[in-house]
Amino acid sequence: MSRRTERIAEQLRSEIARVLMFEATDPRIRLVTLTRVDVTPDLSRAVVFWSAIETNNADSIEQVGAGLRSAAPFVRSRLAQVLPLRRIPELHFRFDPSLVKGDEMLALLRNLSDERAAAGPANEQRTDGADRAADERGEGTDGEST
Repeated sequence: MSRRTERIAEQLRSEIARVLMFEATDPRIRLVTLTRVDVTPDLSRAVVFWSAIETNNADSIEQVGAGLRSAAPFVRSRLAQVLPLRRIPELHFRFDPSLVKGDEMLALLRNLSDERAAAGPANEQRTDGADRAADERGEGTDGEST
């Protein structure tokens, strides 16, 4: 992507987010986070990636997606009024699961941390001692020589 299309993509992302937050009236799209926008070099099409924390099942994802698809013509007309572009790209919204996956990963790490804390400090010291002994022998933690 060229610098120009990157700059335009970022302008589109911030302006679409503003329109969705302050001007759109559909309750399905209120708490949507736009993660990125990919624009074709000729500015004919923009794929807007979105996520929402409370979209925990396929039905809610589909409802939010339907809300965004129905709002696309309105958003595009608002973009034409505020952005100094000759051509406003056709908007296509696509769900981005990265925020949901990130939340799942943080929950797993939190659970692992809680399990380690529940196991007690004796377990942690034994691991630290084993690591120190392996370092003194010139081995990595997996038993291989370094």
